[in-house]
Amino acid sequence: MDFCNIEGLYQSFIKVIKVHHQYLHNILEKLDLYPGQPPLLFTLYKNDGQSQREIADKLHIKPATITVMLNRMEKAGLVTRRQDVEDQRISRVYLTEKGREKCEQLKNIMVDLNEHCFGNFTEEEKEVFKTLLEKMAENIEKVKDK
Repeated sequence: MDFCNIEGLYQSFIKVIKVHHQYLHNILEKLDLYPGQPPLLFTLYKNDGQSQREIADKLHIKPATITVMLNRMEKAGLVTRRQDVEDQRISRVYLTEKGREKCEQLKNIMVDLNEHCFGNFTEEEKEVFKTLLEKMAENIEKVKDK
């Protein structure tokens, strides 16, 4: 594989990642959100009141990173933390009304982003593309810890 070839498959993949990241970053900046926050917001939107450990496990993020993210999001008024009523050692995280509003905005943005990304794909092409991306992830998972 020629990695110096700017027309190559790997370069095209990196270009898509870069363009997508820049586009999403610009949108999130307008909403006063950071790139890691939407998945956390959506996780709570689906199932409010999770523990920090549950969130970390679902998002595959270290608990310490979740703590930093939640501190920032709490200061922004997006989430609130409360002790579990049955086990005071557990802190549960809840969306605030502002956090719910951001989720609604994000849902609309993600619909638009999907349309921009895949609007001219057929359903069959979307399925093939999804399968190929999953296969790539599996390939990397197999060798990442070697």
